[in-house]
Amino acid sequence: MSLRRLALNALCLCDPDEKVLAVQALWDGKNAHALSTGEHVHPETTVTLPGRPSLPRLIPAKQVATRTPFTPEGLAALLHAVCHIEFNAINLALDAVWRFPDMPETFYQDWLLVAYEESQHFQMLHQHLNSLGHRYGDFDAHDGLWHMCQKTADDVLARMALVPRTLEARGLDATPLIQAKLRKAASLPALRAVEMLDIILRDEVGHVAIGNHWYRWLCDQRGLDPVPLYGELVQRYDAPKLRPPFNEEARKRAGFTDTELQYLLGA
Repeated sequence: MSLRRLALNALCLCDPDEKVLAVQALWDGKNAHALSTGEHVHPETTVTLPGRPSLPRLIPAKQVATRTPFTPEGLAALLHAVCHIEFNAINLALDAVWRFPDMPETFYQDWLLVAYEESQHFQMLHQHLNSLGHRYGDFDAHDGLWHMCQKTADDVLARMALVPRTLEARGLDATPLIQAKLRKAASLPALRAVEMLDIILRDEVGHVAIGNHWYRWLCDQRGLDPVPLYGELVQRYDAPKLRPPFNEEARKRAGFTDTELQYLLGA
């Protein structure tokens, strides 16, 4: 079975722990499977993507309760929200591996690496959440990341523009703000979460850089200007409008140019 089909199989798994183990096994054994870059992979007609547990309950983003780290329950809710993002990020990366044929081999290797690192993030955060007496599924969440994944299912260029370099790049901006709140809470579990977010932010810079690389590569292949095209894609797919403050230092490390940052500031 090809690596891309195995990625689809992992995406279909509903149990978070099983999904994490499947992704990590796939990464460890990646050289044992052909990529089959030209293969057109299709899920079973009875399968609903992505595979996920019955909980958390998914509700509109505006209805998700505000999370404060200044109480044990609030800290757990905040950690759960980040856990949910990382679980979705595993699914987003796996979807990129199986869905889009005829890309260079390094495209699939890049997104498999992202899936692997996101699985590590989820596992690390979930263990911390468990230490607080909770588990993934205990709090409500929203489904904005996967909705954009569905919207861009037919175009890998739109996917690269609007998932890694838009929605996931928001994490570069949000993480320092979350860390500042956690430091103010000053409890040992909150400060441990700050350390975990340092690891996640480091890796997410690389993930967004991968999205930037493939977005520009695809623009070059199609003879398109990446800067004005981005604004067109935001409107066409009704993507969320990004608002400052932006983590300009992290975004630059992730490959955003000064011109792109100026566009965001003026959008």
